[in-house]
Amino acid sequence: MKTSRVSFAAALAAGSVLVLSGTAFAHVGVQPVGEAAKGGYATLNFKVPNERDNASTTQLEVNFPVDQPLTSVMPQDIPGWTVNVEKTKLDKPLTVHGKQVNEVVTKVTWSGGKIGPGMFQQFPVSVGKLPENADQMVFKAIQTYDNNEVVRWIEEPKEGAAEPQTPAPVLKLTAAKGDDHHAGAKTDEAKNAEKDTSAGHGHDEAADHGSDTTARALGIAGIVIGLGGVAFGVASRRRSA
Repeated sequence: MKTSRVSFAAALAAGSVLVLSGTAFAHVGVQPVGEAAKGGYATLNFKVPNERDNASTTQLEVNFPVDQPLTSVMPQDIPGWTVNVEKTKLDKPLTVHGKQVNEVVTKVTWSGGKIGPGMFQQFPVSVGKLPENADQMVFKAIQTYDNNEVVRWIEEPKEGAAEPQTPAPVLKLTAAKGDDHHAGAKTDEAKNAEKDTSAGHGHDEAADHGSDTTARALGIAGIVIGLGGVAFGVASRRRSA
């Protein structure tokens, strides 16, 4: 009896963990392919899981922040899905690569496809230029099921607060990378030059040391030869006497 109670409690705990995990993680999210650097371009994947056991997701609507306008938004073609891109006029045109941009994308909607129970789908979009003075972008998304249920992933997460029930996808932006690799190359070249110079100095020092050793050896040999000549002369005089 005791064992049965323990088993039931364990099963209940495990089930609770699964339910909580599903609630916490199974929501529409956005992740960059690689990095999303400030002021740059990136490919974003909007990941949509199906949270229902008896219905399929048939539409995804992603709203782009108006206060952080993106001048380039290009969805990737996904077989079985129809994509619709909505644009809006800007009150103040933006200048990008020397050209004025009068309208930006504010909404992208995918429909006609199907994400079955227990499945997920990624919706890739190429975007740019990303904001230069922000650390993140919030994309409000609306997920529609074939039973007419609509889930609005539009709550913006707040730092230090608990995660909302239906959080909006948040894209984290990384710091822009400066053009420092040229300076780094110069530094490496300078280091290599220093190594070459040091090696050259070492070679010269070795050559100088070798020359000095040779001179000393020749000097000693000369002294020995000279002493031998003196001894030979003294011996010759003694024989003559």
